Amino acid sequence: MSDLKKQLRPEIPSIVLTQNFSEEERFQNEVLRPIIKLQHDLIFSCFEHYLQQTKGSLESLNPVQIDAYIINLFKTSARLKTELRGLVIGLFTLEEHQKYMEISSQLNRRMNNMIQQRILSCYV
Repeated sequence: MSDLKKQLRPEIPSIVLTQNFSEEERFQNEVLRPIIKLQHDLIFSCFEHYLQQTKGSLESLNPVQIDAYIINLFKTSARLKTELRGLVIGLFTLEEHQKYMEISSQLNRRMNNMIQQRILSCYV
């Protein structure tokens, strides 16, 4: 099953791995970025669903306001962050999950930032 999960992940040619990467940077580039790219449509759909459930609307906002609104959501909504992180964590292999558990606080911050940026790029 682990090999199948890894085979699903898209290649990201812009990633250049070097020896100087920290453990978190390496995990981010080898695991998080490909999974987030793979899950893009689902992440965006879940975000849109969250907006509908919370009666949030971006329609009347200009790009600067949309940016601020989304950033504020990621600062204040633990539920949103947890749900979106779950879409990524669910595609970890067992070994990746074990590594994630060792440094989860740093990786959660990175994951939240990457997901937030991906969502922002859809609106701006």
